[in-house]
Amino acid sequence: MLFGLLCAVGLGGGALSGAGAPPADSLRQAYSRPVSEWPAATVDAGVVVQEMAALPPLTHPADNPPSPAKVALGRRLFEEPRLSRSGQIACASCHERDLAFADGRRVSFGHDRQPGRRNAPSVVMSGYAQPLFWDGRAATLEDQALLPIADPKEMAFTAADAATRLRADAGYRAQFAAVFGDARVEPRQLAQAIAAFERSLAPAPGRFDRFLAGRRDLLDDQQLLGLHLFRTKARCMNCHNGPALTDNGFHNLGLHLHGRARQDLGRFEATGDPADSGRFRTPSLRGAARTAPYMHNGSMRSLEAVLVFYNV
Repeated sequence: MLFGLLCAVGLGGGALSGAGAPPADSLRQAYSRPVSEWPAATVDAGVVVQEMAALPPLTHPADNPPSPAKVALGRRLFEEPRLSRSGQIACASCHERDLAFADGRRVSFGHDRQPGRRNAPSVVMSGYAQPLFWDGRAATLEDQALLPIADPKEMAFTAADAATRLRADAGYRAQFAAVFGDARVEPRQLAQAIAAFERSLAPAPGRFDRFLAGRRDLLDDQQLLGLHLFRTKARCMNCHNGPALTDNGFHNLGLHLHGRARQDLGRFEATGDPADSGRFRTPSLRGAARTAPYMHNGSMRSLEAVLVFYNV
C-alpha cells in the first residue's frame, strides 16, 4: 500500500512541505473527479507517465499457466532449504512471509553467513516486474528463480544438483508428476513452479484501489495532500507511476559508491554499457511501508529517510 509514503510526504519539511499547498477542500474537490481529470503530474521533460490505476489482472506465460497444484508445489520449493548447498537456506530465508516477503535487513546473509551486496526486495509485486533483480539481469520470473540457487553468496549450489537432490524424494516425484505429467524433477520445472507461486502473491485490491475506483473518502486530508505532493511538487511520478507505481526502468541516484569499498555499479554489471553505470531498477511502491530498509543497498532505514534524501 502507498499510504505510509503518502502520509510521510504530507508531513515532509523543506521543499516538500505543505506550505502554500491548496486548501483541503480545494484538493478534495480536485481529486473527486475521475483520475483522468486529476491535476497533471509534474515530471521532467521527456518522461512519459502512465496514470495511477488499480492493478490489472496478472498475465502468465503461455508455457507456464498457473494451477493450484503448481502454486502449492512452488510454495513448497520456495520454503525448501534443500535447494541450497548447505541444506539450510531457502528462498524464504530472505523473503519472509511475516515481513511482506522481504527480510528487514540491510542486506541478506547467505551461504556460510556471507553478507550479500544488495537488499532483498519483497517478491509480492514480482509478477508485475520485468526485468527482475536490482540490475535487471533476469528477463522473467522463471529466469530469476534459479539464479539465487547458483549464487555463491546466496545458496551456493546448482539448479541441476538441487533437482537431483529432490528427485530422491518420493513425495517430490509424485508432486512433480501431478503438476507436470512426469516425475523427472528438472531445473526448468523448479523455476516454473517457484515463479507460479511468486505470481500468486500479487496483492488483492486494497484501500488505495478502492480510492481510485471512486471511494474518495478513504484518504484523509493529510494523505490527500501527500498524494497531491507525490504527483506534483515532489515529482515522484517521474519514476513511480502506473498501476504498479513503478516505471520498471533503471535510474542512477548517486548511490553506487563508485571507487569506494561498497561500490556497486548496478545495471552496468548486467549490460556492460557505461551509460548503465550506477543505475538500479525502480521498485514498486505498493506495500512499501512494510518493506524497510530501502534502496538497493538497504542504506535508508525508513520512508522518512528516503524523503529526506530526495528533499536535500
